[in-house]
Amino acid sequence: MNNQKFSIKKSTQTGSVLLEALIAVLIFSLGILALVGLQAAMIKNTGAAKYRTDASYIAQKRIGEMWADPGNLAAYVEANTDISAMIPGGRRSVIALANPTEYQVIIGWTAPGEVPAADATVAPCFMQVAHCFTTITNIAGG
Repeated sequence: MNNQKFSIKKSTQTGSVLLEALIAVLIFSLGILALVGLQAAMIKNTGAAKYRTDASYIAQKRIGEMWADPGNLAAYVEANTDISAMIPGGRRSVIALANPTEYQVIIGWTAPGEVPAADATVAPCFMQVAHCFTTITNIAGG
């Protein structure tokens, strides 16, 4: 029998698995944080889209009322009317334009947590709101 002595060499890479695991956890954590941030942005944009849709609906509803009553269009002209029950911080204006059958419907709103305009001199809203939806309609028979 051969009496050979085996020498066990210590590895110079001691702890590399632990370092790789820590780096993997860091990359995973950054990915999760990015997804959370993306989800927060999506929720904010979904809320903004809902308010725009609501504003469009409110304007189209007013236009429908005007179409149903073309003989009384002057009664629908209004400036800066509070419609907060329909949309947060909501204001509505209906303006008669130069053409006697054309009307501009403006819906303004300020979502919760937003800051409205400092004054009512900013076009096209001319209201103290953060957002504005404007549409123009031509009422036949007016």
